[in-house]
Amino acid sequence: MTKGSSTSREAVGSPSQPLRLSSPHGRWVLAVTVLGSGIAFLEATVINVALPALGRDLDADVAALQWTIDGYLLTLASLILLGGSLGDRYGRRRIFELGVTVFTATSVLSALAPSVETLIGARILQGVGGALLAPGSLAIIEATFHPDDRGRAIGAWSALGGVAGAVGPLLGGYLVTALSWRAVFLINIPLGAFVVYASRRHVPETRDPTISGRLDVAGSVLVALALAGLTFALIQAPAQGVASGPVVGAIAIGIIASIAFVVTERRSRQPMLPLSIFSSRQFASANLVTVAVYAALGGVLFLLVVFLQVALGYSPVAAGAATLPVTALMLALSPRAGALAQRIGPRLPLTVGPLLIAAGMLMMRGIDIGDAYLGSVLPAVVVYGLGLSLVVAPVTATVLAAADARHSGVASGVNNAVARTAQLAAVAVLPLVAGLSGSAYRQPQALADGFHVAMLVTAGLAAAGGILAWATIRNDVLERPRRRRLWVREPATTRHCAVAGTPLLPAPSGERPRQPAQTPAPAAASER
Repeated sequence: MTKGSSTSREAVGSPSQPLRLSSPHGRWVLAVTVLGSGIAFLEATVINVALPALGRDLDADVAALQWTIDGYLLTLASLILLGGSLGDRYGRRRIFELGVTVFTATSVLSALAPSVETLIGARILQGVGGALLAPGSLAIIEATFHPDDRGRAIGAWSALGGVAGAVGPLLGGYLVTALSWRAVFLINIPLGAFVVYASRRHVPETRDPTISGRLDVAGSVLVALALAGLTFALIQAPAQGVASGPVVGAIAIGIIASIAFVVTERRSRQPMLPLSIFSSRQFASANLVTVAVYAALGGVLFLLVVFLQVALGYSPVAAGAATLPVTALMLALSPRAGALAQRIGPRLPLTVGPLLIAAGMLMMRGIDIGDAYLGSVLPAVVVYGLGLSLVVAPVTATVLAAADARHSGVASGVNNAVARTAQLAAVAVLPLVAGLSGSAYRQPQALADGFHVAMLVTAGLAAAGGILAWATIRNDVLERPRRRRLWVREPATTRHCAVAGTPLLPAPSGERPRQPAQTPAPAAASER
């Protein structure tokens, strides 16, 4: 490729020469961004199926399995706001490619890990890669496509990303059964190499020339310390004791870092998180509902596939396939739930949805050793999936509608980080509450007893989210209805698999925030 052709290629997709989705160049950009984010979506669901196998192979206890999940979520939740800001400053393609490279390299480290400690370290670094690539993939779409094609490109990104999340459990089960748990990480190598190669050839470089001032590095470090300290304390308390020196020290670090983060953000001229955004009661309430729902979701994702394999004797493939109805319902019904909330307001969907989730978890609590899939597991999974389908699109639309347009990117980033943090906390806390420690998860009856307790706790969380929504969410209609029918197929739907977190959506054209995590679209367009 000559220098001249490279310069010409970079000019295409710039604000002065936006891409059309129907063009070969536009299709390449869409394919690269979908594949890049799809790697992260896939890894978010595939790892849960591999937990029993890697636990046996590496002689890992419950705390080590918790850190395998939470190490990744920790750095992802802490740095996702910073990742979007870096892309806007230094080039979205550059940061996106850096994220894919880090994610792929740490996948190699994870696959070759000789011990669970090495695996946890690799997963922590993998979260850094995820925080760089996730916001960058959608920012590239928003910055390069023609406004007339942007909505369709975003819809295709979400739909195909949802497919990646959907096939994760089944693919993970197959790889664990046919090869090894290490294969769930090795699959990222060819995908990541192709994404970086294709990105260099086909994706134009864009950045935000209006950004000035310094990055809020202090805020990023403090929020990471706060999450790390509290997570360490929750995970290590069962083994070391609540009053032990390391646990007490970790709690102190977490609390001090949390306070310092708030003080730093209040004083910063360009904060990573403008605290004024929480002055909206609707915004704060929608994020509290997100905490409740995604904490419940995180608990189910962590424990259900392990329970199916250890207590019910499912193979990894069967355990992965058992959860597919949830994703199928999400992909089919989430767009319609978003349309319904736009017409009647979000209060009813955000009340009924969490209550259905709670009902599904109570049904899961009734699953016991020896029960059949069709009679016990499937009904619970379906009810749970129906409830989740009612929540994800409306809560995201409500968050974005409640924030000022200039904070739309930050609002989406906050909601996504809140969802990841809630999942992180659930994975850290639930085994402690359920009495699962050491190698108890390898004993079918002990795991079954702990699973039943955990489902009762998560059902309470989900129900609390529904009650909170009914009491605090205003029933504002997010968009004036164009038709009288409430349950309709919309002309441009956005399907999103919520397993990896709330949707990352692009911001309105011409209203890019100065330090966005990602660039979300207006609620009305994104969930239509």
